[in-house]
Parts: sequence; structure tokens; C-alpha cells
Amino acid sequence: MKRIALFVALAFVSSAALAARCPKEMKAIDAAMSKAKPEQMAEIKKLRADGEALHKAGKHAESTAALDKAKGMLGLK
Repeated sequence: MKRIALFVALAFVSSAALAARCPKEMKAIDAAMSKAKPEQMAEIKKLRADGEALHKAGKHAESTAALDKAKGMLGLK
């Protein structure tokens, strides 16, 4: 029973941390968008929009993955 409670607590903390990260990632992408190569712009915009939609849906791990891919295309860490 203690293991289950610990797992639930860790899952909640992890989810909250990812939720707080998403808006920061979106701002970083928006700020760097002018540096994007023209041929990558559509893909980056799609990933950014997908990340925001997933964040709003509460799917923070998926949101972070999409936003990280967009950041990678922009050369951000």
C-alpha cells in the first residue's frame, strides 16, 4: 500500500513539473521563431501548436515531447 501511495505522489509531482515547463517552452519557441529556416517554419509552428493543445488537454509528457522537437529544430537546448 505504501508503494502505491509513493507511486501516486511521484506521478503527481512529475506531472506538475511538466505542466509548469510547457508554457516556458512555448515562450522560448515563440522568441526564437524568427531564427527558423523558412523550410522548417511550418513544421515548427505545427509542433508548437500541438504542444499547446496537448498541454491544455493535460497531456504534459506528450506536450513536452512536441515542444522539445520544435526547440531542437530551432537549435535551442
